[in-house]
Amino acid sequence: MQREERRQTPRPVIIGRGVIRSGTSKDLMMASLPASGCDPAYEWKAVLLLSFGFGMVGLDRWIIAPLAPSIISDLGLSATLINILVAILGITWGVAATVMGGLSDRVGRRRVMLPALLAFSLASGFSGLAGGFTSLLLIRGFMGVAEGAFCPVSFAATAEASKPSRIGFNQGLQQSMFALFGLGLGPIVATWLLGFTSWRGVFAIVGVPGLVLTVLLWAVIREPIERNQIIGEPASSTSIRDVLGVRNIKLAMAGLLCAMCGIFVLSANIPIYLTQYLQLPPMEVGIVTSALGFGGFVGLWMLPALSDFVGRRTMAIAGFGGGAAFVYFFISLGPQPTELFAALFGATAFSFGVLSLLTGPVAAESAPDGMLSTASGLIIGVGEIFGGGLALLVAGYIIGTFGIQYMLYLALAGLLLGVVLMVGLIETAPRKRWTVPSVPRT
Repeated sequence: MQREERRQTPRPVIIGRGVIRSGTSKDLMMASLPASGCDPAYEWKAVLLLSFGFGMVGLDRWIIAPLAPSIISDLGLSATLINILVAILGITWGVAATVMGGLSDRVGRRRVMLPALLAFSLASGFSGLAGGFTSLLLIRGFMGVAEGAFCPVSFAATAEASKPSRIGFNQGLQQSMFALFGLGLGPIVATWLLGFTSWRGVFAIVGVPGLVLTVLLWAVIREPIERNQIIGEPASSTSIRDVLGVRNIKLAMAGLLCAMCGIFVLSANIPIYLTQYLQLPPMEVGIVTSALGFGGFVGLWMLPALSDFVGRRTMAIAGFGGGAAFVYFFISLGPQPTELFAALFGATAFSFGVLSLLTGPVAAESAPDGMLSTASGLIIGVGEIFGGGLALLVAGYIIGTFGIQYMLYLALAGLLLGVVLMVGLIETAPRKRWTVPSVPRT
């Protein structure tokens, strides 16, 4: 009798990110399984489709940049108004991302993710019907809401579909597709399509893959097994105030604003800068601009991977410093496509790498127990609204007042400020943690 009671006594067990659970052996075994039930076939189907879905987010979001010269010519817009069109999407994205992740925890991933993917794909197609700035602004704002809803939910779905030992790899693959499709392949595809259709036709064409993916994800994605609920214990009472009390979280929020200031100011304006200021031909503009995506694709994996060995703080400082150095080099160049591509590749590799580092390992290792999604949402939300939104409004003012070439100095200033901020980051990498007993709250 005593032996049976001992066998059924709940035992504390560490599951996932250092969170202590309790339950019987059967409960604990079920709680430790990923949503896929360790089904490799489902894992790879889900991860690949979700990765392509986030790639479509990047493509639909950033296709406007290589199309900007054509839109300006057709609708009579200015570079300042193009920056506003990019900024509104970042602002609505940031607001939606902070809200919709929590909603999906209550109503399910599919009910949020699938309508969001369908909505932003349709919004991309409808962008081609815009008759002027106001209609395009409204469409882009709606697209930001849909993409902001898809982003955190798709990240959660990827983690839940993954074997625990592959979560980092799978989420890195997913995030890198944003840069590869949106900023790498996007400019090449756009300039190629403009050879036989208008900018309106390009918007319609790039929205089609998202419609197909909506159907495929509907057929494949499962709702998760609630393996992250505490069995037999009350929910955590940790609040947002506790998250904001962590020094690294506050620094990551400010740092992501600086990184996105560099990334988005460059991404939104480089095609116009190359076309109007350096007067490169369209094909060379497309090739040089593609460095934004290919550099980002490499950096999203490179910096977090290296930080496992040399430390988060060291790589964060190096990321901002390297990005600033390459932007300075880019400013000094004339109409030299090869050198421009190399400088832009380096600038975005470092900048995107910092973005991935701050929203990934730094957030995960600094957040209070049970508040990882909240911490990541706050960091992403602040970065999107201020770095991806308001910074572009400032860039638009600078362009309209001083000229397109001076927006590069705004990107440079953001990255240099990031270097200063990261000096105060507390090291959290497991290999380096022996020198840091805890992460201060102030």
